[in-house]
Amino acid sequence: MTDVTRPGLRPSRIAIYGLLILACLVYLVPLFIMLVTSFKTPMDIRTGNLVALPTEWTTIGWTKAWSQACTGVQCDGISGYFWNSFKMTVPAVMISTLLGAFNGYVLAKWKFRGSDLLFGLLLFGCFVPFQVVLLPMAATLGQLGLANTTPGLVLVHVIYGVAFTTLFFRNYYVAIPDALIKAARLDGAGFFTIFFRILLPMSTPIFMVSLIWQFTQIWNDFLFGVVFASGDSQPITVALNNLVNTSTGVKEYNVDMAAAMIAALPTLVVYIVAGKYFIRGLTAGSVKG
Repeated sequence: MTDVTRPGLRPSRIAIYGLLILACLVYLVPLFIMLVTSFKTPMDIRTGNLVALPTEWTTIGWTKAWSQACTGVQCDGISGYFWNSFKMTVPAVMISTLLGAFNGYVLAKWKFRGSDLLFGLLLFGCFVPFQVVLLPMAATLGQLGLANTTPGLVLVHVIYGVAFTTLFFRNYYVAIPDALIKAARLDGAGFFTIFFRILLPMSTPIFMVSLIWQFTQIWNDFLFGVVFASGDSQPITVALNNLVNTSTGVKEYNVDMAAAMIAALPTLVVYIVAGKYFIRGLTAGSVKG
């Protein structure tokens, strides 16, 4: 057997790594500026450099953003809106993911007449712009008595997210051999038994994809939040916009940056903790055999 030694880095590979590192640094510059500015004093911001580290580190910007900043006529900070986003996001993510799993299972393994047409219509729903559904959705929420409420926002995001989650799960379940489903049916397993006892335990990768995708989309949404919610039911994105556009004297950029960081933290944590599962889920089932 011939020994094969690993060659050293070639100039072309070094150049590729260098460009990737440079692109990464450029991409992270706004995040770095936001973070360091949030720990600066107002005097430090006015007299210092944009990318310079604080001469005096302080958390006053974070404290004020959380509990004292003005978001319009109220000056209670963004803490209440932060928890509003959790009350909206968690149930919407869970419901839309479970519905997508069930729909994907039916469309992939229990096809019926018109199932391909139904899947095509659901797929079309992925490309419908948000603005198209604003008026009919507002009328629907009004008729249901859910206008300007958190449950109303949950319903909106579930309806809009089911198309995406169905697409994810259907494509994942198509790659699972039909022989497995037929064998389970021969053993007497029914519709729900196959779903809960066979497919769901195999669906962890695509569940992670759906959860991460939906959490990011719903948490970061601004349009639905500003249109279908008001007052104390508004999500963090709307509160952040109100805070930045509220003028009460000298502009406190440290408070604005701290509020932006607070709003971004949940999605950052999700990607840091579960980002590798997102990639695994996207590639799972892409190669057969």
